[in-house]
Amino acid sequence: MKSYAVAQADEIPPGSRKLVEVGGRPIVIFNVNGEYFALLNRCPHQGASLCHGHLTGFASSTGPGQYALERAGEVIRCPWHGWEFDVKTGQSYFDPLHTKVRRYEAGVASGKEIVEGPYKAETFEVSVERNYVVVQV
Repeated sequence: MKSYAVAQADEIPPGSRKLVEVGGRPIVIFNVNGEYFALLNRCPHQGASLCHGHLTGFASSTGPGQYALERAGEVIRCPWHGWEFDVKTGQSYFDPLHTKVRRYEAGVASGKEIVEGPYKAETFEVSVERNYVVVQV
């Protein structure tokens, strides 16, 4: 797979997202507690932009009047019809066997790792100050 640097890591703080285009594909990058996840920015139902959806979690209950929010910020809800998808896997929660959003590998690499390649050439001392979010397509 080919890797693309799509943003500096500090451009997408925890709990936020960023829409990018990679190889002609709209991809939304999510930062969930310092981990980066990438999904195709298209709901499989009717093509709504997931980037504009509401980030939520799961409500659980141990009894009447007792509830808790679990996995906060790990579920994206489609802005048009409310279909929910796991940000980490792309799996749907209404039809997990048949419906999911395309997921892409995402992570953080230092600028030095991105610049290095298989070819050797004359080099000069360079320092890298920031990390970049990288998506593999």
